[in-house]
Amino acid sequence: MSAFTRRNFIGKTAVAIGSFAALQKVIGAGHPTDPGPANPALDGQNPDSIWPPSTDSKSLVQNFKYPFSYANKRTYEGGWSREVTVRELPVSKTLAGVNMRLTPGGCRELHWHTAGEWAIMLYGTARITAIDLDGKSFVADVKKNDLWFFPSGNPHSIQGLNPDGCEFMLVFDDGEFSESETVLLSDAMAHLPSEVLAKNFGVREQAFQNVPKEELFILQADVPGGLEADQKAAAGARGKSPKDFAFRTMEMPPTMQTKGGEVRIVDSSNFKVSTTAMAMVTVHPGGMRELHWHPNADEWQYFITGKGRMTVVATGNKARTMDFQEGDVGYVQKSLLHYVENTGDTDLVFLEIFKADRFQDLSFSEWLAHTPPELVMAHLHIDKATYDTIPKNGAVITPLS
Repeated sequence: MSAFTRRNFIGKTAVAIGSFAALQKVIGAGHPTDPGPANPALDGQNPDSIWPPSTDSKSLVQNFKYPFSYANKRTYEGGWSREVTVRELPVSKTLAGVNMRLTPGGCRELHWHTAGEWAIMLYGTARITAIDLDGKSFVADVKKNDLWFFPSGNPHSIQGLNPDGCEFMLVFDDGEFSESETVLLSDAMAHLPSEVLAKNFGVREQAFQNVPKEELFILQADVPGGLEADQKAAAGARGKSPKDFAFRTMEMPPTMQTKGGEVRIVDSSNFKVSTTAMAMVTVHPGGMRELHWHPNADEWQYFITGKGRMTVVATGNKARTMDFQEGDVGYVQKSLLHYVENTGDTDLVFLEIFKADRFQDLSFSEWLAHTPPELVMAHLHIDKATYDTIPKNGAVITPLS
C-alpha cells in the first residue's frame, strides 16, 4: 500500500469505526496487531510512529520531535514561560526555544543573555527595548510575525501591550541555553553590596533598600504609554540607535512562491543585525516542502499551524518518519535529507531556524537535474522522459503549478 493510499485508509477507517484503538487492530491486517494498552489521543496524533511507512528503517534515527505541550510552564502574575532545550530534545545541540506569554503590562524584566536571542511574535503586540554597543537606545513596538534579534550581551526587555498582551517564540543559538540562567537586573542588584551600588550610581546606600531580594523574571507592571514618548525618554543625550533590532516579516514579499505554498527567508542579507537565519514556510493542503538538506547548519523547527509529517534520511542506511502539529518542535541535523508534507486540510505553517547568518539549502531534484542524465538514469533505473520531468531549478514547495 502506498504511503498516500495508506494515509487515506487510516483517516477513513478511523472515522468509520470511531476508535483509534479499534483502528490499531484493523490496520494490523497482514501485520502483527496491537491489542494491548494504548493512548488513543497520542496514537491519533502520531500515526507514522504507530505504523511506520515501509520505507522507514528498523534502526531508528534519533528522536527529532518534542511538543511544547510537554514543557513545564513557569507561571507569574504577568505571564508564563516554557522551554525546549537539549535537555528535553537531546538531538537539539545548537539551538534552544523558549515560548513566552505576557499580559498587558506584563514585563520580561530587563536582562541579557550569554547567547544570541532571535524571536518571532506569535500573537498580540509588545514593546521591546535595548541598547546597542555604543550605549544608544532602541525602543519599538512589534506585532504578529514581526521578528527581533538581540546579540549576546545586549541588555533588553519585552512588555505586553493592550488589548491582550502578547505571545512569542524565542530561539537561542545554544542548545544548552536555559531561561533560568539569564542575567537579570533584579538578580544582579540583589547580589551586590549596598555600598558598591551607592558608589556606582552616586546615591546614598538607603536608596536601594527596597531592591527585590530575588529575581522577578516576569513582573506585572502598568501598560506603557505612547511609543514616541518612550523613545525620546530612552534616547537621552546619546540619541537613538541607528541599528534596527526588529524586522517586519509580512512587509516583504514571499521569497519564493508556487501553487503549493510560499516561503519567506530572513537572514543577515535583509535583517542586518541577525546572526540567526530563518525561513517561514507555508504549505497549502496537498503540498510539500520539497526534499532538501542544509549544508551549513542544523535546522530547528517550530510548527505554528496545521498538520504535517517529515521523514529524515540519516547516514548508515537509516530513516524515520514522524508527525507534527501546531506547538511541536522538530530538529534536523546538518546535511540530512528531509521533506515536510502537509497532511491536513488547512495551511501548514512552520519555521526553519538556523545557527547561521545566511540561509542555505540544496534541492534534491535540482541536484539530479544538473547531473548528466545517463548517470542518474543508471542509478535510479528510470527512462529519459521521467528524468526530463525533474524540476530544473528546485521546487521549494510542490506542486509547482
